[in-house]
Amino acid sequence: MAAILLLTDLPSRGRKLAGLLAVWGEPVMIDLLDPAEPTALPAPGDVVAVVSDASLSHSAQVAGLRRHLDRLGPNRPPFLCVMHADTPRSRAQAQALGADRTLRAQDVARSLARSLGHLFAGRKPLDAVGSTTLGAAAADGVLTRLFDLGRAGTAPDRGQVSLGAELVLGALDKTDVRTWLDVVWRFDDATHQHCLLVAGLAGGFARNLGLREDDCRILTQAALLHDLGKSRIPLSILNKPGRLDHDETAVMLTHPSIGYDMLVGGDYPDAMLAVVRSHHEALDGSGYPDNLRADRIPDLVRLVTVCDVFGALIERRPYKKALGGDEAYAILKGMAGKVDPDLVRAFQPLAELAGAATCSMAA
Repeated sequence: MAAILLLTDLPSRGRKLAGLLAVWGEPVMIDLLDPAEPTALPAPGDVVAVVSDASLSHSAQVAGLRRHLDRLGPNRPPFLCVMHADTPRSRAQAQALGADRTLRAQDVARSLARSLGHLFAGRKPLDAVGSTTLGAAAADGVLTRLFDLGRAGTAPDRGQVSLGAELVLGALDKTDVRTWLDVVWRFDDATHQHCLLVAGLAGGFARNLGLREDDCRILTQAALLHDLGKSRIPLSILNKPGRLDHDETAVMLTHPSIGYDMLVGGDYPDAMLAVVRSHHEALDGSGYPDNLRADRIPDLVRLVTVCDVFGALIERRPYKKALGGDEAYAILKGMAGKVDPDLVRAFQPLAELAGAATCSMAA
């Protein structure tokens, strides 16, 4: 089994980092200050990455890091150092230990995904589809944890959501929305597929609109989270192969408010909470759950709603065929009074890319 060796001097901090690493492999955390050496270490050939989460200013930690790195031999896997103190001594120690990359501790949730993605891709050259598949699979791993937490009634950690968004945006850096859609359509779980599809569309849309990078991240995170409330919808309804009846529809319509209630009071900005609660609102007040009208629907919600509607139209379901991009965009344009017409016009280049992807899927 692929393992990531996490070498720490503070297990309580290391456990949080282990949660972020789990999308790439099985984290094996070792306390460098524990005198009892673990008896069950992964075989060197099973270790796909090493992450240092320890102070590089003290000799005991540095000696422990070197011992574990030496055990992996000359073909050591990628090695990342989280820098808890950015001092000349720490930088020199990281270089002496052979770190492939250093990460600032305060940015680790944001930079971890791109750093590991670049390192893994560097060890094994990947084409655009291979690189996108790697990012999508890792993002799907993040979604699995988000929805597992949701089913347990626990709000997901913001760092996990940030990691998922970085994986999506990192994939879009190397390719385009068409390739992202081609890859995501291979996933079997309908809810995961939809969230990944909408996140890719949202990230691509934000880039096309020229939004600041921080705003692109917020938008992509919100898109990943938008259907979190479905984690509490019974699977018999969520995975029903046919159309829902009246009572089942009433249950399904609760998912925006459920998702909002799970996240409110946590480390989530109001703009993201608004997306989770209001992505099914309509400008004419006919949406749900609050029947908001245009003047009360924020721009970020409107952006995700366009991506959400378009994504639902081009997805294949047991009870409906997937529409082509042109046909889906025509329906979106025809939703006058419900979705923002300016955003729909701006979405057209992305719809054309998606149309090419749907044509290749049909072929």
